[in-house]
Amino acid sequence: LAEYSGLIVDIGQWVLEESCRRIQQLTSAGYNDLRVAVNISIPQFRDRCFVDKVKGALATCNCDPRRLELEITESVVMDEPQIVIDALRALKEHGVAIAIDDFGTGFSSMSYLQQLPLDRLKVDRSFVSDISPDRNAVIAETIVTLGNKLGLTTIAEGVEKREQASYMIKLGCEEAQGYLFAKPMPFDDVMAFLKEKQ
Repeated sequence: LAEYSGLIVDIGQWVLEESCRRIQQLTSAGYNDLRVAVNISIPQFRDRCFVDKVKGALATCNCDPRRLELEITESVVMDEPQIVIDALRALKEHGVAIAIDDFGTGFSSMSYLQQLPLDRLKVDRSFVSDISPDRNAVIAETIVTLGNKLGLTTIAEGVEKREQASYMIKLGCEEAQGYLFAKPMPFDDVMAFLKEKQ
């Protein structure tokens, strides 16, 4: 709805600025090794000032760019490949991390995958949920292998069970997210959660 109405650019900018502000709060609290990932949509990339807006948000909050990760989906790349690639390259040079989200669901061109300045591949939850004791997850395994061959960190999305986490670790997946670890929560609850885990 936000994309169709055109509001996504303003909402996206607010999310970027808020994320940078939260990164700074995490840093001030001593959590210097956490990243905050922000999804970016195609209308944001079409904004000629997008790269400058990201850099501006980082500068305003005095954020280390390496702590911000921009997530794009394969469909975003396929929609406007050159605009997306050029913007991501500029941001990567600035130090921002780049991840491709829901990988394996968009049937993207492998040639674009090689051109993108990626740091991480996120294995879509639909492939992770296929994992069970009597069933191998061939697609998940293929994506992790591809990520490793490209020198990228792979992240398993939607991990809800220990056997899923164990299986993904065996495949060579380095990171995971999902309800097994924590559910989405307000920032104050995140701080309490982090303090409890120290």
